[in-house]
Amino acid sequence: MTKSELRKKYKSLRKDLTLNQIDDLSIAIANQTLKLPIWEHLFYHIFLSIEEHKEINTDYILNILAGKDKNIVISKSDFKTTTLINYLLTDSTVIKKNHWNIPEPVDGIEIDDKKMDVVFVPLLAFDKQGNRVGYGKGFYDNFLSNCKPNAIKIGLSFFETENEITDTYKGDIKLDYCVTPEKVYEF
Repeated sequence: MTKSELRKKYKSLRKDLTLNQIDDLSIAIANQTLKLPIWEHLFYHIFLSIEEHKEINTDYILNILAGKDKNIVISKSDFKTTTLINYLLTDSTVIKKNHWNIPEPVDGIEIDDKKMDVVFVPLLAFDKQGNRVGYGKGFYDNFLSNCKPNAIKIGLSFFETENEITDTYKGDIKLDYCVTPEKVYEF
């Protein structure tokens, strides 16, 4: 299927999820992340969930990262340049929803893209080759292309894999792993 077809399909599937299902599936995904060989690193970038889009609740993964005393990095979207500005999450970080309901840090200690060891990537769908479909704006492709080459890219998905995304292109950045409630895919 094409990215456009997959976006439509998975937005619809997400729309049908109840809040209880989202919570249960998000906990299962967080538990699956504990199986990943990633816990010796220092800087972990994670997205904050857009509740209105019924995204995975990343609070559970945030709790794991905090419990393991990791440097947690969250971002603010720059819609003029389609880039992410990254900030260290601290006890004093103020988070507000932007115009598109994306929870973002107001300001803080800025962290360079190249510092990221592990990046949890939002997505709508993914395939068996590690390709992913996001919302189509390119924020994460731009961000991931600026990260160090060995940064570990982990997709988080409520749903299992598709066979193939048919319209990938050279600029798409593949995942190293994708975590679902049922399993961890490695690419």
